[in-house]
Amino acid sequence: MRSEHQMMSMLMDFARNDTRIRLVTLEGSRTNKNIPRDSFQDYDISYFVTDMDSFKKNDQWLDIFGDRLMMQKPEDMELFPPELGDWFSYLMLFEDGNRIDLTLIPIKEVEDYFINSDGLVKVLLDKDQLVKEEVTPNDQKYWTKKPTAREFDDCCNEFWWVSTYVVKGLARREILFAIDHLNEIVRPNLLRMMSWQIGLENGFNFSVGKNCKFIDRYLPKQDWETLLTSYSGSSYSAVWQSLFTCYELFRKYAKAVAKALEYKYPNYDAAITKYTQKVYTPLDSGGKHTEKH
Repeated sequence: MRSEHQMMSMLMDFARNDTRIRLVTLEGSRTNKNIPRDSFQDYDISYFVTDMDSFKKNDQWLDIFGDRLMMQKPEDMELFPPELGDWFSYLMLFEDGNRIDLTLIPIKEVEDYFINSDGLVKVLLDKDQLVKEEVTPNDQKYWTKKPTAREFDDCCNEFWWVSTYVVKGLARREILFAIDHLNEIVRPNLLRMMSWQIGLENGFNFSVGKNCKFIDRYLPKQDWETLLTSYSGSSYSAVWQSLFTCYELFRKYAKAVAKALEYKYPNYDAAITKYTQKVYTPLDSGGKHTEKH
């Protein structure tokens, strides 16, 4: 596998030698001092160019970066509409395991790029001194923020309301519907609430990572292990149990946040829990799980 030095030298040499490329930036985890380095990190590179069309005519110029296993061009796809406007990106996985996410940006959009940046940006090359102020990468935009009373209530409301869709899906024997709502909405709001409590305990000056991937560093071991059990979805009974586990954890953390910030914890927790129990009967006389319809 090519080293970081080899990869960066290759990317920078190409940019220096191509007059169409005027500015180069590095984004993402490789700019973040709080993220441990490993061989799976992408090289998130942006080339600010004077002639987009000349690059987009064919892909042969990309061969200089190595032998590709696969490439995706999101702005050239029909099923998934592009989201980057006039930008154009190449997501490339190479045979040696390295990955480059390379984005071409029209040179006229330099100012907008920095205005809308998430903060994790490092300027690598600036041929025309387009960047007037010093740019220091930081992940402050991703720090957990103390919730307002309204945000707290919205999180509670979304968690308990959407949990009824999980209940409905399980009762109708529509397990994929239930799992989708559990995974996409219910549990993320549990993780949000957990993050707020972690912030209250440790300060709101750090991030628990994308998809809360570092949250285990801050949760009590027992709560972390309990949270992991909520990801089981191999059967109806397993999804029911996952939902109940989310209920228990959300209740615990939401009440802790409410107490610390002197917010009101909603009374519909009890109402939705009672509703759920009416729909679900743990065991029938024959020892099998049943759901009331």
